[in-house]
Amino acid sequence: MRIARFVHAGGMSFGVVEGDADGLTVAETTGLPFDEVRLTGQRWALSDVRLLAPIFSSKVIGIGRNYADHAAELGNELPKEPLMFLKPSTSVIGPRDSIKLPPQSKQVEHEAELAVVIGVGPVSRLSRADASRVIFGYTCANDVTARDLQKADVQFTRAKGFDSFCPLGPWIVTDLDVSDLEVRCEVNDEVRQLGRTKDLVFDVPTLVSYVSHVMTLLPGDVILTGTPAGVSPILAGDTVTVRIEGIGDLANPVVAVE
Repeated sequence: MRIARFVHAGGMSFGVVEGDADGLTVAETTGLPFDEVRLTGQRWALSDVRLLAPIFSSKVIGIGRNYADHAAELGNELPKEPLMFLKPSTSVIGPRDSIKLPPQSKQVEHEAELAVVIGVGPVSRLSRADASRVIFGYTCANDVTARDLQKADVQFTRAKGFDSFCPLGPWIVTDLDVSDLEVRCEVNDEVRQLGRTKDLVFDVPTLVSYVSHVMTLLPGDVILTGTPAGVSPILAGDTVTVRIEGIGDLANPVVAVE
């Protein structure tokens, strides 16, 4: 099932995306998506609505250096346990929203990632075996990073926390096997990143369990699982597209903040 959050003539709703690429529609649902899905009977062509980030989160938890090739390209050793950081909820934007380049940075880069959406909570101290029961689904993410500020600050908060630095979308896919999916990033149709989730250093159940032993997870919280090699600068006028097999495309234009 594909769950979207969208704006239509009557307001904002969650809905189920139906059909194939030749004729996608979105069927409005009642309440939050974590509950039993009930359709209202209202439907729109996907082209007639505006997709938002598919969920609103109390927090977005990032995982650093979770692909060996990405750690190597930045000259870092692999961590012995997951390397966590937080991105503020105000960094989240949706499909087609603009990534805004802040004047403080001269080197902003893309990071294509599989994102895990939590659907049960509050939960804490989960075993790895229990992690799957709290996962609602998966979406595409771009962990936009001001690389020069990351290097200057050592810690990640400023470099990854700017408004617009966490595009999510286009929707949440439930019941998806994410053990071996292609993760791709294109900038203006040029492939910059190409990896597979089978190469994650710490897999999804391990990450969910690990994070839950540090902080309580709530419905809607998002865990970013790391990015493969190939990160590179983005410039005003570019369009960045994250594509994940089985999920879809997340495209965002890049603009400068004056």
